[in-house]
Amino acid sequence: MFTLLQRFGRWGSVCLTALTLATGLAATLPARAENPLAFGLVPAEDPRIMVQDNQALIDALRQGVGTEIRPFVATDYNGVIEALRAKRLDIALLGPFSYVLATTIAEVDLIAVIETQKQGPVYHSLVVARKDRNLRSLADLKGHTFAFVDPSSTSGHLFPKTAMIRAGLKPDTDLRAIFAGSHDAAAIAVQNGKVDAAAVADGLYDAAVARGMVKPDEVAVIWKSDPIPGIPVVMRRDLPEPLKQKIRAAFVGMRDVPWSKGAVIRRWVAANDSDFDVVRESARLLNLDLRKMK
Repeated sequence: MFTLLQRFGRWGSVCLTALTLATGLAATLPARAENPLAFGLVPAEDPRIMVQDNQALIDALRQGVGTEIRPFVATDYNGVIEALRAKRLDIALLGPFSYVLATTIAEVDLIAVIETQKQGPVYHSLVVARKDRNLRSLADLKGHTFAFVDPSSTSGHLFPKTAMIRAGLKPDTDLRAIFAGSHDAAAIAVQNGKVDAAAVADGLYDAAVARGMVKPDEVAVIWKSDPIPGIPVVMRRDLPEPLKQKIRAAFVGMRDVPWSKGAVIRRWVAANDSDFDVVRESARLLNLDLRKMK
């Protein structure tokens, strides 16, 4: 039923698809950062949920910049990165690993990272498993079915896979793994028994529980990562400077914005590119050549 997906071995075909997507955006997204601004969102959840969960953020940004904001959710994480490279997006909310990848192929400036009311400017990766599978640690996953999220997902792939290797597993051969495409899809796959375990971001797992997609009496957390740098937002480097100043000021001025199910963006925190070196280190452990992941 499950086959091991060697997605990084097929990265060229993945990116070709994403390039086609980015080219197709020309008909729907502005080529220049004028009115409206195109705001990219990686598909951490179902696209409709992504837009809904980020609507308050979009409204706050629209009010702060004084410009209409048009959200765009790609079919995969790499689609947003390629759209940034093609200059069909003006602003994008990325994952930490997506940000690292974006810096290798697109001219983007880091604006800030999210600080939520629950976690501050960091979050965590989780591995969750069905309780009836008797899985209690990463080492127990050998021979089981597993759902990662996306090759470019930090909490849904990079960090849990790194942890598996450090625990003595060989994820590419010890697991029967799939890529679910989004965090909620990975969590639901565990809930429905399609896979034995999955990787998911803690906030998105909490949202899945709050929405009734996952029943905590049937699913258990068997691993939690160290803190991961917060969710970054970036903008195109070649935007007009007055517009860039407005965008930065809009994010700096945001306070207590509802975000996702039960979460609140307390504020946006200034960040440096070096804050994401821990992400780059994990990529090196997995022998990922970021320059070739285009």
